[in-house]
Amino acid sequence: MNEPIDTDKDGNALVLMDIMATEDLIVDELDTKIKSEQLYKYIEEDLSEREKVIIKMRYGLDRKVPLTQREVAEKLNISRSYVSRIEKKSLLTLRKHFEKVK
Repeated sequence: MNEPIDTDKDGNALVLMDIMATEDLIVDELDTKIKSEQLYKYIEEDLSEREKVIIKMRYGLDRKVPLTQREVAEKLNISRSYVSRIEKKSLLTLRKHFEKVK
């Protein structure tokens, strides 16, 4: 695994572990990108407008800063416990959708 198998363009020795680590990283990045795209799609398809707003605010989606439940509640003029209930229900809905796709 640590024996040189080739050289890179600069003449440095490449070992199998270097190649495997790079491929794993690429696969992980691709998997994350696919799941992120699916998540945004499921949010748009499966959640009500209020649920979308709360999830996006809580988790900082759409390149926003994540907010606490208290901050979301203040912005929407609702109770923190109501934000918590909506968030919990929304996450359960999204999780079910991901599990159904597997």
